[in-house]
Order: sequence, then C-alpha cells, then structure tokens
Amino acid sequence: MTDLRGKTVFITGATRGIGREIALRCARDGAQVAITGKTAEPHSKLPGTIHSVAAEVEQAGGKALAIRLDVRDEEAIKAAVDQVARHFGGVDVLVNNASAISLTHTLDTPAKSLDLMWQVNMRATFLAAQACITHLKKSANPHILTLSPPLSLDAKWFAPHLAYSISKYGMSLCALGMAREFEAFGIAVNCLWPRTTIATAAVEFNFPDAVLRASRKPAIVADAAHRILTRASRACSGNFFVDEDVLRAAGTEDFGQYAVSPGVPLFNDLFLG
Repeated sequence: MTDLRGKTVFITGATRGIGREIALRCARDGAQVAITGKTAEPHSKLPGTIHSVAAEVEQAGGKALAIRLDVRDEEAIKAAVDQVARHFGGVDVLVNNASAISLTHTLDTPAKSLDLMWQVNMRATFLAAQACITHLKKSANPHILTLSPPLSLDAKWFAPHLAYSISKYGMSLCALGMAREFEAFGIAVNCLWPRTTIATAAVEFNFPDAVLRASRKPAIVADAAHRILTRASRACSGNFFVDEDVLRAAGTEDFGQYAVSPGVPLFNDLFLG
C-alpha cells in the first residue's frame, strides 16, 4: 500500500503538535481522519482546536470528524470510536498520540500528576486500542501506532523522572503485548519515537528555549508515521521505530528540512542516548 486514501485514522491528542501533523499527513493522501482532543474552544496559551484541525484536514484533501474527547474517560473513548466507525464505515488506523508529561523527581511528583500521566499515557493507550480492536479486525491493513519510546531497563531513564518514565514505558509495553496477542488477526502494533526533541508545546513548556531551537519540526514524526502506516500490517508489527531511522531506510537524505533552526546542533530526545 502506497497511501492512506479512503482509510479511517483515529488520532488521540490531535489538536496540535505531532498529532495535528500526523492528521495533516494522512489528509494529504485523502484519508478520513478522526480529530480527537480536549480543546474544542480556543485556548489562551495553546494553538489549535479539534475544529480548526478538522478544517485543515479538509483543506489538505481529507475528510474530518472532530470529537471532543477526554481520554481519561473510558466510556467516552468507546463512544468516540463507535461514532467514528459509524460515520466513516470502520476504523483502519489508531494513533495513540495523547500524552501528559511532568519531568519531576519522585519527591516532587504529587499524586495528582502521577495519576494524570498514568491515565493519559498508559491507561488511555490500552483503552483506545481495546475499543478499536473489533473494528481493526475488519480492516484490510489495520495498524496501531503509539508514540512511545523503545523499551529499556536502564535506570538512567527512570531516575530523573520516574513517574513519567513508567507511564511512557507502559505505553510501549502495551504495544509489545498487543503485537503478539493480535498477530493472528494481522493487526500491526508498533511504537514510534523521535531521535531529537520535537518543537511542540510540551518541549516549549518543559525545556529551556535553547532546546526548542535545537529541535526538529513535528513533520518528521508525521512523515515517519506515514511510512509505517502504509506498510503491510502482517509484515510490520512489534517494532520500536525511531523517526530518523525510518526515513533514512526509506531514502530520505535531507534532514535539514525538519530543523527548527538549521545549523544548530540537535538535542537528543528523552529515552535515546
């Protein structure tokens, strides 16, 4: 398969950053994209709403359905997936992009932050996949793609921000287990993680400005995601992909196009040494 034309793609956290960019990349193929997120009205500090991104998807050549969704709500996830399946006639791709971040040490992480990261990261990834599986089984080329890092038990990835690391690795563990569990149904379950920091709101608010300038644009992750989602699902599952590696393998040579500040040395993302 070379493109996603006519495929239905359900994306969590699609109002900005990587989620929005993946939605637009799918739209350029003529995909049907479910734009989900909490932001239905303009935010004072953050760009984008589910409706503005839906409009961009339509302008890019896709079809869009905007759904306000709090991924902490189990019933809301089920209802959103069912709504998408009814509206577009099924679900072919799930992109688990929604994520919460707090880069705090153990003693500086309140229970509220711990719970939020667990619910938005691992728990929502599990529940969104659970809700989509029935529909994915009916797809000709079903994919689940989760934005989470390659697995590692090296303590250096846990010590600086234990709660966040556990929640992100929990997402990756979901992919590891589900890839094997649903192998017989031809459902591809993979993870994707950026080689460098990506210029998103999360990086802007959690890192110094110098890191933002040393980042790449979300388009690199979207282009890598597209390469993965257009592969034959039965031949591509259980992988922990890194965006740059995916694109290099596909023949990309010009990575300067993705730099926020061309010429500035890039900053490696978390979980990649």
